Amino acid sequence: MLLFFALGLLIHFVFFASIFDIYFTSPLVHGMTPQFTPLPPPAKRLVLFVADGLRADTLYELDEDGNSRAPFIRNVIMHEGSWGVSHTRVPTESRPGHVALIAGFYEDVSAVAKGWKENPVEFDSLFNESKYTWSWGSPDILPMFAKGASGDHVYTYSYDAQREDFGAHDATKLDTWVFDKVKDFFDAARNNQSLFTKVNEEKVVFFLHLLGIDTNGHAHRPSSREYKDNIKKVDDGVKEIVSIFKHFYGDDGKTAFIFTSDHGMTDWGSHGAGHPSETLTPFVTWGAGIKFPQNVSAQQYDDEFLKEWRLETWKRRDVNQADIAPLMASLIGVPFPLNSVGILPVGYLNNTGLFKAESMFTNAVQILEQFKVKMTQKKEATLPFLFTPFKLLSDSQQLDILRKARSYIKQEKFDEVVSLCEELIDLALRGLSYYHTYDRLFLGINVAVGFVGWMSYTSLLIIKLHSNIPKGTRKEGKKPHYLLLYSFIAIGVLVACFLMIQACPWTYYVYCLLPVPIWYAVLREHEVIQDLVESLLTFPRSHFVAYLLVFTLGIEVLVLSFFYRYMLTAGLIVFAGWPFLTQLWTRAKITFLSWAFFSLLLAVFPLMPVVGRKPNLSLVMGAGFLVLLLSLAVVTTLRKRNIKLVKDELLVLLLQMLSTVVSMYVVYSTHHSLLKKEGLPLMNQIVSWATLASSLVVPLLSSTALSQRLASILLSLMSTYLLLSTGYEALFPLVLSCLMFVWIHVEQETLQQPGVCCKQKLTSIQFTCNTDIVQFRQLYLDDIRRAFFLVFFLLTAFFGTGNIASINSFDLASVYCFLTVFSPFMMGALMMWKILIPFVLVMCAFEAVQITTQLSSKGLFLVVLIISDIMALHFFFLVKDSGSWLDIGTSISHYVIVMSMTIFLVFLNGLAQLLTTKKLQLCAKPKSHLM
Repeated sequence: MLLFFALGLLIHFVFFASIFDIYFTSPLVHGMTPQFTPLPPPAKRLVLFVADGLRADTLYELDEDGNSRAPFIRNVIMHEGSWGVSHTRVPTESRPGHVALIAGFYEDVSAVAKGWKENPVEFDSLFNESKYTWSWGSPDILPMFAKGASGDHVYTYSYDAQREDFGAHDATKLDTWVFDKVKDFFDAARNNQSLFTKVNEEKVVFFLHLLGIDTNGHAHRPSSREYKDNIKKVDDGVKEIVSIFKHFYGDDGKTAFIFTSDHGMTDWGSHGAGHPSETLTPFVTWGAGIKFPQNVSAQQYDDEFLKEWRLETWKRRDVNQADIAPLMASLIGVPFPLNSVGILPVGYLNNTGLFKAESMFTNAVQILEQFKVKMTQKKEATLPFLFTPFKLLSDSQQLDILRKARSYIKQEKFDEVVSLCEELIDLALRGLSYYHTYDRLFLGINVAVGFVGWMSYTSLLIIKLHSNIPKGTRKEGKKPHYLLLYSFIAIGVLVACFLMIQACPWTYYVYCLLPVPIWYAVLREHEVIQDLVESLLTFPRSHFVAYLLVFTLGIEVLVLSFFYRYMLTAGLIVFAGWPFLTQLWTRAKITFLSWAFFSLLLAVFPLMPVVGRKPNLSLVMGAGFLVLLLSLAVVTTLRKRNIKLVKDELLVLLLQMLSTVVSMYVVYSTHHSLLKKEGLPLMNQIVSWATLASSLVVPLLSSTALSQRLASILLSLMSTYLLLSTGYEALFPLVLSCLMFVWIHVEQETLQQPGVCCKQKLTSIQFTCNTDIVQFRQLYLDDIRRAFFLVFFLLTAFFGTGNIASINSFDLASVYCFLTVFSPFMMGALMMWKILIPFVLVMCAFEAVQITTQLSSKGLFLVVLIISDIMALHFFFLVKDSGSWLDIGTSISHYVIVMSMTIFLVFLNGLAQLLTTKKLQLCAKPKSHLM
């Protein structure tokens, strides 16, 4: 059985990894020829300002007094340049945003494995194509473009990472540092002949990354005074830098300026998902080659922003974020980034029709080159009779469109050239997507076949080892079916040869060959299949249909809870009424009334707002006081039941109560320290990490009696959870634990099966007792309900206080007791542990349920595994690759979450067993009872 679980874990890792091969592979190709406009560019140099985390509405709107927060930028919009909204894509993080801006393509999700910092795949960028690039700003952003650049012409100047502190006194200093360094740079250039010569070259880029707005947004939220004041300081800084450039270059009219943002920010200070506040960013450009402001009487946009911003009469030109890269390349005359999929926004160019047409033609050829390379690669790796080309853009069609465009240029039909090139770009991009997803259906079918095979084999194993289905007559000494074995070996060889001929990656072998041994294992159990069929034929058909409908409805409720959190509320309401519908409540009225009460109380949490809530310290403090009351209730209950507490165990309980008090103080003092902008106190940080480290050790010092150990686990984990809480979610583990404790009592009352021993009192049950193998019973239909309850409670633990399928559901304020300096992996790990704490509480209760119901943990765990796998198969088929980017990202994250949950179940089951059964001794002294 241990081998089975090991193989099951390995298979689930393969299924989990498959989604990254099918949907998350890098779209980049290499081997294209650089393309640039064969006409003199309008600008010699480009200055790119990126205000990290700046929302379009916050920049463009007027304040309460009717004044602009960025008067210089607004003056540019009205008198000097062009403006619009830049539409970003999910994930709205800093690295993908900057890659789209500077390299012209939308980051593949493989970058998340490196915290959106380094290059998982090498790519070309505007900086690489420039003669020289100087950049100032965050150490998280600048190095990735210098690292991928060829030669030594991209220079970076970064501050220390420790400056990125969300608890710092003044985050605007990050931007002030950048502006000061740029001023120092030009002062030095005046006295350094070598540097002076370089900065006066053509095709030069200056990049200023301004992180202060993003930092203040995370720390204080975009509606705060700090965030809005930071915008004013950035505006003043941009004005000063523009003045320096004009003075240094003698106002030669050869400098182009671009001001934009990598992503926006939600009202609650996060980003990463697809809310308009995250995807709509400002885009303002002026200077050499840029069209001047244009007054218009009416504009056609679906939103009401123009009226809100009082910019109705100024021509708005929206762009996709990746379109900015070809615009910048066109302005300074460098080759378009090789991997760019951006479409040149010719409406921004103030140049001749010929220049616009040639630039657009260059853009089309550059994207067409990627299509041709992608097609060639796929054609070479596919058998000729199996290759299906993209029919909308054949070789002859490519030549016809290019010839026609070139002919229009000669005839000076420049508008027709632009339209024709836009049509060619659209076809090339669709073709790129076609070849990028060419193997998706093939791989998806193989993974699905493997999924179904695994679930079938697991079901047969449950029936064979853990059910009471009558066994048919077995012929002893029957020889195995070698024909079946040889048939599957032959199938495996044929599949391997097919993949080898096509030179497929090694991962394809895993996905395509894995179903072969799985289905062989299924068909080997033909006798179990025969017994199952015979048993089903004798089962009342109406009962079978009813059970199947209930099971299917339950699975669909679980799946829908990923999309609609209120489905958890509906499920908990049904749970509350379940004992009354089945007459179970007549056996133990207090137990089932408690079950109904806590089910309904827990049902409130999924209805609470996921995000956007303001920190509520009083609720966190209230949760802490309830923990202390619970501690006193535990002691009082033990005394009433005349249960003796060993001195060490009493000491542990007092230690846990003290830890709760200390956690409450740390949360309170940290909150007020950050409000005063005094940063995170070092002592608070040390205490927080010490509490986290001890939370999994202290419970091992308590008694292994079922009630006492569960209470100890809750008290220890709550100390950490309080440190990670900002509002009402601090109450969630308490209510969940109360329901779990009642669940244990409820399952005792539901035992009616023959062969089950008389129920024991919970106070007399020990987690460490070694249950004799004969005491384990077989699985019954009611055990499927128990497994369903577990999966439902696990999902409630996951989604009860937030939708973790959305990146922006996380509030960075949750980790401020531990650290305030930006660290994506550490912050992510802390927030993940916050999510897993309720998960651990449910798994510990499940351990108790298995003991009290005398149920084999392996059998019940296999049922849970099947339910989780059915959900995973649902989400595998629900994954989207079209529609809005929010829908695509959410559909993929749902599959990743449910597969992660299945894998985590194995590890958390082990953690729950460790927390419930192991016992550490403080000392070897004789025991002394105090109560």
